[in-house]
Formats: sequence, C-alpha cells, structure tokens
Amino acid sequence: MANDYLQRILTARVYDVAIESPLEIAPNLSRRIGNNVLLKREDMQPVFSFKLRGAYNKMVKLSRAELDRGVVAASAGNHAQGVAMSAQALKCRAIIVMPATAPRIKVDAVTRRGAEVVLVGDSYSDCYAHAVKLAEEQGMTFVHPYDDPEVIAGQGTIGMELLMQHPDPLDAIFIPVGGGGLLAGVAAYIKALRPEVKIIGVEPTDANAMYLSLKLGNRVNLPQVGIFADGVAVKQVGEETFRLCQELVDDVILVDTDAMCAAIKDVFEDTRSILEPAGALAIAGAKAWAAREGVQGKTLVAIASGANMNFDRLRYVAEQAEMGEQREAIIAVTIPEQPGSFKAFCELLGARNITEFNYRYSSAEAAHVFVGLSIQNRSEVVDLIEKLAAAGLAALDLSDNEVAKLHIRHLVGGRAPQVTHERLLRFEFPERPGALMAFLNGMNVGWNISLFHYRNHGADYGRVLVGIQVPDSDQAQFAEFLQMIGYPWWDESSNPAYQLFLGD
Repeated sequence: MANDYLQRILTARVYDVAIESPLEIAPNLSRRIGNNVLLKREDMQPVFSFKLRGAYNKMVKLSRAELDRGVVAASAGNHAQGVAMSAQALKCRAIIVMPATAPRIKVDAVTRRGAEVVLVGDSYSDCYAHAVKLAEEQGMTFVHPYDDPEVIAGQGTIGMELLMQHPDPLDAIFIPVGGGGLLAGVAAYIKALRPEVKIIGVEPTDANAMYLSLKLGNRVNLPQVGIFADGVAVKQVGEETFRLCQELVDDVILVDTDAMCAAIKDVFEDTRSILEPAGALAIAGAKAWAAREGVQGKTLVAIASGANMNFDRLRYVAEQAEMGEQREAIIAVTIPEQPGSFKAFCELLGARNITEFNYRYSSAEAAHVFVGLSIQNRSEVVDLIEKLAAAGLAALDLSDNEVAKLHIRHLVGGRAPQVTHERLLRFEFPERPGALMAFLNGMNVGWNISLFHYRNHGADYGRVLVGIQVPDSDQAQFAEFLQMIGYPWWDESSNPAYQLFLGD
C-alpha cells in the first residue's frame, strides 16, 4: 500500500549529502499567469539534481559488506552523478555504465567524483542490460534510477520538505516524470497527509510513457522517445512507480519542446538560474494546466528538478522560448520582385518589432520573405495575414511548423544568377522601432534589395546583412547614402563565404 511509504520517507537518510532545497516564489511568472507559483529548487543540490536523494538513501541502507563489493548503475546523466557522489561519501566503488554517445561533460562530471565509467552502446537500454550483467557477475549492487522502494522514498523527502516549508493551503504540485520515481515518492507523502492537494505529473509530448500507461491501465513500452528532455527520456515507467501512480496521481499533463524552452526562460527571469529541459518540465506543466483549467489565485508548486544543461543548447532554447510563450510568430510572405515592394511590405508591418528577416532574390516575378515578429497573442497573426491579403500579398503562418522553425529559417538564400551589380554589406542597426524604415527611406528607389537577413540577438543593436543592386554609375551616390544613414557598416562583397554560397 502507498501508506507504507510514509514511514520509509520519514526514516530516509538523504541529508548526509543533500540539502533541504529552498521553496521560492516566482514573482514574474506568478504575476503573468495570475496564480501563486512556488519553485522547489532541486537544481541547487550539490549535483544540480534531485537524483542524489534516492541514490544515497538506497546506498546508505546497504551493509558494509555490500558496500565493499561496490555498486553499479546505468545512466547518462543526473542519476550517474548522484550515485557517484554517494559512493564518494560512503567510500565504496561505483561503476557507471553510460552510452558511448554520452557528452564528454557528463562523463567527466562522473569521473571527477571517483566513479569508474564504462561506455556501452547507444541507448539507456544497452547500458541497463550491461549494468545488470556486471552486477550479477561481480556481486555488486545495482542501484536503479527509479524503480526501487528506497530510491522512491529518497525522492519522497521532497514532499516532506514541501509541507514543512509551506503549511498553508496548496492547490496542486507539478512533478516531472521519467521513470516515475520522483512522482511516486512525492505523491506517496503528500497524499498520506494532504489528500486534497492535486498531484500532477508532467511529461514531454514525445516521451509520454506514464501518461499512456495510466490511460490504458498497464505499462506501455514506447518504441522511441524524444531526447530533448534527456533526463526524462524513458521508454517504460517502473513497475513499482506505476503501481503507486495509479493509486495516487490525479493527472498527467503533456508539454512540447517550445513550452519547456519558455519555462527555462521563465525561471531564468525570476531566479537568474538556467534549468535543463527536464528540470523545467514542471514549470511548463503548471502554466499549461492553469491555462487549461482557467484558474486564478491558486497556489501551485513546481519542482525545478535539475540544472545540468549543456551550454551548446542555449541558443536553441533562446530561439524556441518566444514560440513557447507565443510571443513570437513566423510568417512567410510573397511579394512582387520589383523596386519598392520590400519597403511597401515593411510599411504594412507597421510598428511591430521584427525579430528575424530572411530574404533572397529568387525570380524576376516574386520574392519569398521569411519574417519573425514579436506578438502579444495569436490573434495578432490572423489580423496581420488578413491585412497583407487585402494589400495583395499572400502570407502563411509558420509558427507551428517544426521544419520551418528548426531548418528552413537557416537555409533561406542561395545563389541568384540573375542578380547583377550586387553589393553585400553588413550593418549594425540600432535596435529600435523605425531603424529599418529609416534605412529604406534613405535608399535610392532604383536600388533593388536582393538579400536581407536579420535576427534579434537581445543586444542594443541588430546585426543585419543586406545585398543591394547598385549600378556602377551610382557608386558615388551609394557612398553618400552610407555616410548619411550613419549606421556602422562593413563591405562583405569579397567575403569568401559570400563568394562560395551566395555570390554569382
């Protein structure tokens, strides 16, 4: 029974290595969604993840003889670091089986704790099978990442802390779900003492094993899972965790990659900390649930479960965050290929903040422009497309088009053999409304813009690449224009990258 876990959690030993993580309000997020949002900051643990709790509670309960034989675990991330640190504290040998594709930064983090790393296969399944075999062959103890009562109880201490830190009414607690250890442990404690509090798991849409299992009444085995939130990329939830979640969990909500990225930004704006995608799942779920239910004034807790973020993911997260918050839209617009049409199109956009602009001459009849815009809500996009249509310009909303967001936006361009007398210039535009129109108004109407690329980078100036067809006879006038406009500029017409991929 779930009540058996109350004693396990109350007697769990985690504080030899773990901290009682803070429970902090997220003021900006709370204000924006109209609910009191509290963050349980498990990203502040010594290994930047809650996984340390369960790993240590499991290992500290082993006998000295078992510890002397050592432990083995299979993990590509946070559980590996939790086991490694626990082994360091308990002075025992630890072997961590990781996929051969594991990033070097994660392998190094484990070895720094004194654990031995064995690289096997390409997936967790390969690692799991090898780790179990190692444990049997060498008489070592296998430390499961989630499907073990002592691991579940260790994670459940988060629920114990929550009720001590916030004795006032709570409406819902949002918990990220991979194998289900954290969800089961927190649910077991909270439901035993405060059954009125809703326990809501949160999973990615492309790694929804718990959602489907609860819906169908048995554990499903997904053929594949998305790995953006690698901390919860589990194909099958645990047997014991599923049993507990069937009994205790009120709901599981699904969120997509854009929503996770937006949640990472939300937490950064409130705390100046950067969560990993799985670490931000619960925050994204709280936002989605509040919007779905239409609730206001409720007290919602979201467990910020980890912050082991790869630095090279940050650019992608920043780009997708605005989409996830529906604060940016992407549209494709077809305009006539004639001098002045580009300026006319920009005038139709009005005072809207442009976040990205991609254009390259493609034919003598029409040009296709890829544009990113800051918006307040989705209805703005509908209104703008209708306005463009009334002016005879066909437009298509690509905001939900994954291929457009991930790939096409970076591939707009190519050679344009028909373009002659092209000058390629790199500018720094002041990042303020009207800077583009000032540039266009200063141009000779006979000069055709043959290429334009801009992407907002959050600085106080915008980096812009422009191709302009300037006849030889107009070069002196063009030099006067560049001096008059006053924006810093560099002539890139001889740049080898331009010559190789864009120039004639």
